[in-house]
Amino acid sequence: MKIGFIGLGNMGGPMAANLARAGHDVAGFDLVTPCPDGVQPATSAAEAARGAEVVITMLPNGAILRAVAAEVIPAIQAGAVLCDCSTVDVQSARDVAAQAGAAGLDSLDAPVSGGVGGAAAGTLTFMAGGSDSAFATVLPLFEVMGAKAVHCGAAGAGQAAKICNNMILGVTMAATCEAFALADKLGLDRQKMYDVVSTSSGYSWSMNAYCPAPGIGPQSPADNGYKPGFAAELMLKDLRLSQQAAEAVDADTPMGQHATALYAQFVENEDGKGRDFSALLPRFAARGRSA
Repeated sequence: MKIGFIGLGNMGGPMAANLARAGHDVAGFDLVTPCPDGVQPATSAAEAARGAEVVITMLPNGAILRAVAAEVIPAIQAGAVLCDCSTVDVQSARDVAAQAGAAGLDSLDAPVSGGVGGAAAGTLTFMAGGSDSAFATVLPLFEVMGAKAVHCGAAGAGQAAKICNNMILGVTMAATCEAFALADKLGLDRQKMYDVVSTSSGYSWSMNAYCPAPGIGPQSPADNGYKPGFAAELMLKDLRLSQQAAEAVDADTPMGQHATALYAQFVENEDGKGRDFSALLPRFAARGRSA
């Protein structure tokens, strides 16, 4: 398949490389990052999109997505699919889908879960919003870049699923870190804490697959000085998107609000920027109740 790939950063670069390795004809563009091996460099986003059957974008936010969409949609051939894998606000996803549809294109919003490691390994999960036909066209590419793809509904549904998933993740990681810090102060060994909680009702992905305590459970960023697998500032971005969405639909999300405020404090006023989102554990461990 002929593919245009726009946005070749920490996530997009490995995703594009996996498509090229699978035999697809991939043209790539990024303002900063060079193309990975196997991806043909284009001089602009529009050039990367020209003649492609599927154009994939992986961009930082909704404003940049809108700007790139305005540039590339006129260059994309009729009947092609514009597939955005960025994590952006639901309204931006829906507006870009409407713009694509007006130009005779099909589209998907298909944000991912799995982080940089999943992008490199080709084990991402895709949450897609858009038409059945667009999903069917892009599914073979999802199967190269990921381990699972779920068609969540119409335009914007993929972003809705991602935002809800990551609100849960932010809340459960904060609770897991709090609980380890409390266990420390109660004199409970961290390994014993893990052995109990990981097989009891406190089980969660944050505890079992991505434990924030170094040396406990499977390998995680905690074992590498909290260098990010998923940076705290990216968690803050996703939590803010969840609260923006909650405001738009009048949803009561107090735990999401508290998690957003906590990560904002950690990233913007403490030492959380550039650290993994699980680095809340040493933060809690160093603080007392009145801090």
